[in-house]
Amino acid sequence: MSCASPEQNPKLQQSELKDGRASLYLEFYLGRSETPVLDDEGNQVFYTSGAMTGKPKYQVKHIRKRENLNLYIWLHPRNTQERLQNKNTLALAEKIRFEREQEFLEDREGYRLKKERQRDFLQYYRDFFNENPNLSRMMKCSIRQSYTKFINFLHESPRYSLYDTVLRMEQLTPDMVTAFTDYLKKHGTGEGPKGMYGRFKKVVTAAFDEGLIKKHPCKGITIKWDRNSFSKEILSPDEIKRLMATRYKGENTEMQRAFIFCLFTGIRWCDVKLLTYANVDPMTKTLRFQQKKVRNISSRSWVTTPLTDDMLALVGEPTTNDHSTEPIFKIGPYVSCNQQLKKWVAEAGIRKKISWHCSRHSFAVNLLSNGANIKTVADLMGHSSITMTEKYLHVVDSFKQDAIHSLGSISYGMS
Repeated sequence: MSCASPEQNPKLQQSELKDGRASLYLEFYLGRSETPVLDDEGNQVFYTSGAMTGKPKYQVKHIRKRENLNLYIWLHPRNTQERLQNKNTLALAEKIRFEREQEFLEDREGYRLKKERQRDFLQYYRDFFNENPNLSRMMKCSIRQSYTKFINFLHESPRYSLYDTVLRMEQLTPDMVTAFTDYLKKHGTGEGPKGMYGRFKKVVTAAFDEGLIKKHPCKGITIKWDRNSFSKEILSPDEIKRLMATRYKGENTEMQRAFIFCLFTGIRWCDVKLLTYANVDPMTKTLRFQQKKVRNISSRSWVTTPLTDDMLALVGEPTTNDHSTEPIFKIGPYVSCNQQLKKWVAEAGIRKKISWHCSRHSFAVNLLSNGANIKTVADLMGHSSITMTEKYLHVVDSFKQDAIHSLGSISYGMS
């Protein structure tokens, strides 16, 4: 005899006893098994009539499990006390049933996803940046770099080195994540560790959202970064002149032209690559474009930059009549641009670790060093507030201190 609705699993059931009571129990439905029906010779039996004609016969067995609750109710309560007793007992039984149902659903999910959670996280990581169509090329490159960092961490950590080729989803623990953040902070500077961890966390969150990881191992684990600190390399005006004067065999002049333009405008690589001649107005000598990074996010996504005659000459003239689609700088992927840039910097004899984004930092620092107003620099950079620009002031102050210290010591009037 059932006390439950057909959708519940387990169901609350009762069996009648001889003393006028009923014993309550839970019945779990665990699925069904199908066994082929065979003839006397061991051959599969098929249906020979009806809609199932030609289909194999199977003997179906439904699998159930029973749990006695050791709770009893009166089948025919005779007074208020027995009715109240029945009510309280059924309420307790239903509470137990609901708790078992939640446990059972979790167990079933765990069983269903057991193989999924045994998947290799490292393979999932690789697939994420190799096969994800929703990621930009730059984001794929960035996530690939974070993967390399994570592999290096595993390989160099005595505790986790055994996982550097295969790491099951359930083996990615908060302790491992914490150790990885410590590794990033030890082997990185500035906002680098924070950004690298952000890419790693993006992959872990995707696995968590897919149900491949039961508990998010990154929860509550962060890398803090002082926004006022700044550790990126800067190209000084003299180094920029030296770079522009450097010629060498096999140089990529199109990349060089784009990088110089970024040095004098502060534009990111993702924006300079998308610039067309429609973004430039030769009459007003201005460049106007929308920043890709903050498009549809910030009200200050559009930037207008004045252009000098030299900068207009660098832009050049379009070669087609379709100014709206013809790119100003025909450059390759971000990775190859950075590789070509490093070669150029080395040929110029500049011993600094320069990436493409350093052009943006150099633009801001050189403007501030020459006395530009911070509000003006923030507008040219496309920053939504001067708070983002203030970090460059610390670099300028450092330059001032270095300049003063370069004057040497004072010995006047000292014995």
